[in-house]
Amino acid sequence: MDWDPHFVDRSPMFEPLRPHAAGFGANWPSLAELQSLLDRRVPPVRNAGGLPLRVVPQSRRPVALEDGYEARVFLRGELQSRERNWHDLLNVLVWLAFPRAKAALNERHFRALQALGQCGAGARNRGPAQDALTLFDEGGVIVAATDESLLGMIHAFEWKELFWGRRNDVRSRMRFFLFGHALYEKSLAPFAGITARGILVETSDDLLQAPPAALLGNLDARAASWIGDPSALSGTRDLAPVPILGVPGWCAGNEREEYYDNLDYFRPGRRSVTSGE
Repeated sequence: MDWDPHFVDRSPMFEPLRPHAAGFGANWPSLAELQSLLDRRVPPVRNAGGLPLRVVPQSRRPVALEDGYEARVFLRGELQSRERNWHDLLNVLVWLAFPRAKAALNERHFRALQALGQCGAGARNRGPAQDALTLFDEGGVIVAATDESLLGMIHAFEWKELFWGRRNDVRSRMRFFLFGHALYEKSLAPFAGITARGILVETSDDLLQAPPAALLGNLDARAASWIGDPSALSGTRDLAPVPILGVPGWCAGNEREEYYDNLDYFRPGRRSVTSGE
């Protein structure tokens, strides 16, 4: 897809990234420009060890563990990125929007790879926790609500009742924030079937109505705390599937009731998923 400096204005789905992407110009931002965004952020973006994050060009396939992607972020604060690449650009922007949760994910990734003596995400013998970490990193969403019953409908796959039957409650008492950079990439040209994997968080009315920076900062800290718990994200079933094009305002088609009758997208089902604390 060609460069579009106004991509964050396409949809409410890009809300968490807007403060960090507002100044992009007519050409693709260089790695130096992305580094400047990281340097100017207050508080600064750091890895789990406290090192400042530095955008560096992508290297060849690593041979040693310490040269792998996650290891370089964790050990040296080096975030490998490609020029003119949506996936990597969006990854940097997610680091800006959710720095603590991204740092917690990176540390969990590194510790898991270290335990297995592997250097890359594609190495054999990946465990279920690594699969869950990758799934949230690439396709995650944080769902916050002041009403536990709304979150319960996600657990119960009651999509039509949630998004249509309780549409006003969803608008006033619930917020959805995309986290995964691959999910953001899909949202550049959204399609029926795009589904996120969510952490569900119950919060207060005051916080839900707080300025975006305060709300996102709180959710970032809570997500980081949950991700950092070794007992959390033990497998992909700990993440709730969320058909995000059902969120009111996120798709023109969902202004019609029959939109939610598409069971290929709004799939019924029952299973237990874990909420973030």
